[in-house]
Amino acid sequence: MTVTVPTDVGAFDVAALRAHFPALTDGAAHFDGPGGSQTPDVVAAAIAATMTQPMSNRGTVTQAERNADAVVREARQAVADLTGGVPGGVVFGRSATVLTYDLARVLSTGWGAGDEVVVTRLDHDANVRPWVQAAEAAGATVRWADFDPATGELAPEVVRALLSERTRLVAVTGASNLIGTRPDVAAITALAHEVGALTWVDGVHLTAHAPVDVTALGADFFVCSPYKFLGPHCGCLVAAPELLETLHPDKLLPSSNAVPERFELGTLPYELLAGTTAAIDLLAGLAGPDGDRRTRLVAAMAALEEHEDRLRTRIEDGVRDLPGVTVWSRAQHRTPTLLLTFAGRSAADAYRFLAERGVNAPAGSFYAIEASRHLGLGDTGGLRVGLAPYNDDADVDRLLDGLRAFTA
Repeated sequence: MTVTVPTDVGAFDVAALRAHFPALTDGAAHFDGPGGSQTPDVVAAAIAATMTQPMSNRGTVTQAERNADAVVREARQAVADLTGGVPGGVVFGRSATVLTYDLARVLSTGWGAGDEVVVTRLDHDANVRPWVQAAEAAGATVRWADFDPATGELAPEVVRALLSERTRLVAVTGASNLIGTRPDVAAITALAHEVGALTWVDGVHLTAHAPVDVTALGADFFVCSPYKFLGPHCGCLVAAPELLETLHPDKLLPSSNAVPERFELGTLPYELLAGTTAAIDLLAGLAGPDGDRRTRLVAAMAALEEHEDRLRTRIEDGVRDLPGVTVWSRAQHRTPTLLLTFAGRSAADAYRFLAERGVNAPAGSFYAIEASRHLGLGDTGGLRVGLAPYNDDADVDRLLDGLRAFTA
């Protein structure tokens, strides 16, 4: 199935991009992107077209079989182009969380007493609990890397101090979904590889905001979620096919033992894969029509990063002098994601106050429970203001007006 990519969003024209999001016509200013972005029309169209054309289990005999096979192959190539991976190493699943649990069970079969796994308190719980639970089941030891709550930084030296010849895996986030911190993943993975450990990088939040190159990051395994970057709800795992060949998950006897299919239990959701390809094509279109898709994606995500950082700076400047507001997003290198708390008032009150004014910025710890507790915010967290490609200056104006009114 071919998706027509809009040609009116090149050079990052945010007004032209916004026109492709029917949800924005309800008038709300959406700062809830870190929990899931709004969906563009081309993604919905791709999903609908896939569901209404002839479809079957993958094969080469009937048109329905060929349609299904083409959708899967195109989606693998699209995700590979987005992440710098290869199509044969792209695994699809229901979510990044499910994929992490699935692979944790497989990887931990070789762990035992004396083996060690490193996790960080900066991470979403989906890159913490699967490893903690797998280690406990195998009798292995979990070692915790703490970030600096004053700066939000996770120093590679902190991870280095936890590594040994018994380290089997280091799990680290590409970017914190709570406070936006982007740790030096390449430095951390290099340290892990020096002791022979595998690396698992949670790229769910990072992939939505910056160019990604899994090789440059040093990620043996990299997971992301299309619904964070304008696509539908599913998950993607990217790894080297050669590495995946060494792993043998439980599967049904007649199901394929090929890589990556051996990790995909049951029939894939073809419509969601088509929507994923459409979302990635839309992102590539932000850089215009020239060049191959990988080249356009790198340029587009760099332009998106610049756009979002400019808006983030406006928000930070606008809240700096508001009475009683603490900004917890302080790392030098971070995504456009701000966590705010309010002296004497709850973040949930701010959430409701803004919502009444058509500004959507939710409150909570957003499954980054270890990070929230480490900051001293308990399980409550704060108000999360997250930018997405379709946010514009008018959205920022409305947010700042609402926060001024709330803190007055």
